[in-house]
Parts: sequence; structure tokens; C-alpha cells
Amino acid sequence: MRECVFVSALMLLLIGGCNDGSNPTGAELERQALVRKIRLVEASGGFVLIVGGETVTSDEIIESPVELGGMYVLPIEYFKPIAQASELEQFKERARGQLKVILTAKISNILLYQQAKRELGENIEGALETQAEKALREFVVDFEGDQIRADEALKQRGMDWKSFKEHQKRLILTQWYLGSKLSNNRPVTYRELMDCYNEMRDKYFAKTATIQFRLIDIHPAMLEAANPKANRHQLAEKLALDLTKRIRSGEDFSELAKQYSHGPMREFGGLWQPVQPGSLAVPYDKLAAEAENIESSRIARIIITAEHVFIMKLEEKKLAGYEPFEKVQEQVRDKIVLDRQNEAIDRVNAALLQQAELGRTDEFIDFCLEKIYQMRDQPVTIKRDIYRRTEVQRRRDARTSIPGRDIGMPGSIRRR
Repeated sequence: MRECVFVSALMLLLIGGCNDGSNPTGAELERQALVRKIRLVEASGGFVLIVGGETVTSDEIIESPVELGGMYVLPIEYFKPIAQASELEQFKERARGQLKVILTAKISNILLYQQAKRELGENIEGALETQAEKALREFVVDFEGDQIRADEALKQRGMDWKSFKEHQKRLILTQWYLGSKLSNNRPVTYRELMDCYNEMRDKYFAKTATIQFRLIDIHPAMLEAANPKANRHQLAEKLALDLTKRIRSGEDFSELAKQYSHGPMREFGGLWQPVQPGSLAVPYDKLAAEAENIESSRIARIIITAEHVFIMKLEEKKLAGYEPFEKVQEQVRDKIVLDRQNEAIDRVNAALLQQAELGRTDEFIDFCLEKIYQMRDQPVTIKRDIYRRTEVQRRRDARTSIPGRDIGMPGSIRRR
């Protein structure tokens, strides 16, 4: 989902329950107070933002990985080339919009998390801890239980184990909260599903043509002949003819390939990995042309080139096409629902900025941009200690009593 999803979702929550504006309810007053908890504070070396009691530093904004330009990068690394090619004011003008999105998303994340936690109560912390521990274990399992690889992957994301768990807690709670507030019960019609499928299929559901085959690749120049003057190409053709007869009589193709093939897949019984027909180089392109004329499990006619004589058995042939609608219907439905939510979010995108008192964040954004500009020619070194725990430590921590741990999450909370 887009970077500003939490920003935009918070907009819906903040303005969605407004009455006619003349007599704000208690809930509305609380929402209005929520978005005003933003203060710019001078600190040593510059400014920090205080958002709902949490401190947001310039380093946190410019050195925390985010999605920019379709990539997951550090903002400072993303903006450095722009800074290097620009004067300061020009750079600030070019980069301000994207950095404002990053900052606003950070602010909204904090406010939304605090709002969700306030509604669900402090007892939810125990359930969040359990879910975060589960997410941590699943993350290590994704690397086949290799702790070192998992640590390195987290480091590349700018996290350690502690920050990973805190991130998961926020993610679990805010996504559940958003799901409860942004429900859309309007049914998805068959016409909508088909239209969306047709829009998506070239990018997401296209299947490329592939072939897989076994090959006895005879190189005439490598054949031994009793008569040095014998025509080795004729010998190769005769050998291929004899081998084809033996294969058709029931002898095992792979064993004959191991014995007679000179090709690179000889030790594997002549079996090639699936390939796209158009990717085969000369002279193997002739195999693709021949594969078009036969069905799977069939032996092709002998193929003769200047330096090779081929015997091919087509193992499998997959034609180009698309995944059938029935197979991907749920993916298409999910896309429609997500698009609906994003459309609703876009319609109120300006509302949060008008309600929340974000005016002084412009000074903080300027400070961040000037810091990036000053560092434009410097290598970026971000030191982070990776939090490693042994299995014994994990078991000990799992046994630690946490207040409220026995209180379950609401049934609809799921990690996404």
C-alpha cells in the first residue's frame, strides 16, 4: 500500500464522524485535540518534533528506510544525487513534497497508534507482545532458522530485533484499527471483477511459453573413427539414427544420453531446465522450432546442424497465455477493494492537513532538507547494534510474566 496510507486513513478517522459543525461532540473534540499534539522544539544542533509526546528527530526521518521511487531506500541516499546536481533552494523545492509525505506519514502513524491504543486500552499490550514475538519467530523461519541471515536482513531494513518488534506491534494494531474503521461492504460485481482482471492480466497473470526437454547432443568432431578419413558427420547421423531406433524400442533416453551425448547436460541424462523458446541461441534455436511441431513425451526427428546432431525428447511444453480468471479471482477482488479504499482516501487527502496543525512542520522539513544538502558529498554511515538472542534467552523471555499477557487480542486482529 502507498506510503501515506496511514496518513490518509487517519484523515478518514478524524473527519469521518463530524456532525454539522455547530456543536462538536466529545469524540470530535478528542479528535481535534489529537491532531494538535504537534510541537516544534529547538534542540542541540537543530530542531525536533514532539508528536503526542514522542520525539521525531531529523535523523529518524532521513535515515529510516521508506518506499521512494518504487524502491525501499534511505531518504538521504535517495535525495543525495538530487542535492549534488542542484543549488540549495532548487534542491529544497524539488525534494520538499516527497519529504513532507514521509514526515506526515510518520506523524500520522504515531497519532493513529496512540488513538487505537487509547480505544482498546492498555491491556492490549500483552496481546501485542505475543503477536510481535510470533512475527519475530516467523521472520527467522523465513531464513530457514538462520539467525545471522535474519539479523543481516533486519540491518538492511534499518532495524534491530527490538525495533522490529515495536514496528510489528504498531503494524498489527493500526491495521486492525484501520480495518475496523474503513470497512467497505458494497459487493463487488462480476463486471467489476472481469474489467479489473483484464486490466491486471498483462502485468500480473501472464504466463510465458516454456519448453523442457532431454537432449542427446552429438558433436561429430568428437567421435572416434577407425578410419581417420571417415566422414564424421555421416558417422554422427548414423549414430543418431541407431540411437533413435533403440529409444523407440524402449531403451531409456537418459541412460543413452549419459553414454553418447557430448552436451553440457550429459551427466543429468540430457535434461535441460525449462527455458523460453525464444531464449535459445544458435544452434539450439532449432530445438525450439522443432518443439512447436510435437507434443510432450514425444521424440523429435533427428536435427542436423553444421557442428551438432541432436536427438530431442520433449518433456513438457507450456504455451504462452494467462492464468485463468477462476484461479486469480480472489487477488482481483482484493485489488478492487484496495482501490476503493484508496479512492476514498484520496478524496479527503487535504482534510487532515487542514485540521492538523502542521504549520510549523515546514521549518522542520527545511531543517531536514538543509541537513541532507550539507551531507550530499559525505558517505552515510548509520551504526546500529543488532540485538541477538540465543534460543535459551528466547525461552526465558517467553516465560517472563507480562502484565495483561493473558488478555487476548480482539478476534479480528491479524498480522498482515
